[in-house]
Amino acid sequence: MIQKLKNITLSIALLASISLGSCQQNTNGKGGKVSVDEFEQLIAKNANAQVIDVRTPDEFLGGHIKNARNININAGDFEQQIATLNKKEAVYVYCLSGGRSSSAASYLRNNGFAVVYEMPGMMAWNSAGKPVESGASAPEKKGLTLEGYQKQVTNSKYVLVDFNAVWCKPCKALAPILEKISIDKKDKLILLKIDADLNADLLAQKHIDAIPQIELYKDGKLIWEHKGMVDEATILAEIK
Repeated sequence: MIQKLKNITLSIALLASISLGSCQQNTNGKGGKVSVDEFEQLIAKNANAQVIDVRTPDEFLGGHIKNARNININAGDFEQQIATLNKKEAVYVYCLSGGRSSSAASYLRNNGFAVVYEMPGMMAWNSAGKPVESGASAPEKKGLTLEGYQKQVTNSKYVLVDFNAVWCKPCKALAPILEKISIDKKDKLILLKIDADLNADLLAQKHIDAIPQIELYKDGKLIWEHKGMVDEATILAEIK
């Protein structure tokens, strides 16, 4: 009897794992993470698609996907706004680089939304040259041009570039490492910090679709780059 119960439990667990796994894929209508092209095709097929931009209102006004609705994941009324969506219909969610949208997608799935699609983010969307709409009161775009950026990284010293954003947790974790390196190597290195939110055009031109990303230059030439978290020793190994 005990063995029989164990077998039943194992079968249930197996079915649950299969079901959960399918929710992470873009097959059988279960949603999951999809590419920029797939995301665009999916929402184009659905005139009433629930496209949710979970960034801040300022980010949204600066450029968003057509017909997207802004529900800021960091706002106090996030849960109330999500509750107004139709759980029976698919939800298409995105942010700037995928971090906030991943958290939002998890919340949606945990609250009864069976079909949730996630897109890499507006950085990837812009990098792919996809159409963008701006709000009527969109703030004036700021940031470096590609030419201006090249001037900034052209120096006889090493120039370590940190592409980051204030809301990005990995960026915050990486920041003290980069600051320490810039102090320890101040005789031969300059740290250049680039805010992704204020330099959307630059990131699109450089095809940067996720942060944190760091680049190392010498005399204006890119000699090393890395996407995501990295330790101090790995960076120092590139600085001769």
